Amino acid sequence: MASALKYIVDDKGHKQSVLVPVKTWTDLNEKYRKLNKKLSILTGIERSFKEIEQAKQSGKELQSLSDFLNKSKD
Repeated sequence: MASALKYIVDDKGHKQSVLVPVKTWTDLNEKYRKLNKKLSILTGIERSFKEIEQAKQSGKELQSLSDFLNKSKD
C-alpha cells in the first residue's frame, strides 16, 4: 500500500515534518469536516438545554414544540 507517511528529520533524527499522501490527506480532511459539523450541532443542543434551564429558573414561560412547529408553518 502506497499510503505510508514519510517523516522529515533534523540532523539529530528528531521528526520535524511529515509528508502525507494526498488520498490520506483528503480522507482526513473529510473526517475533520464531518466531526466539526457534529461538534457544532452538539454544541448548539447543549447551549439550548442551558437556555431552557435558565428560563425555567427565572420563571420565564417557554414556547411548546407544537406551538413552535405550528408557527413555523405560517
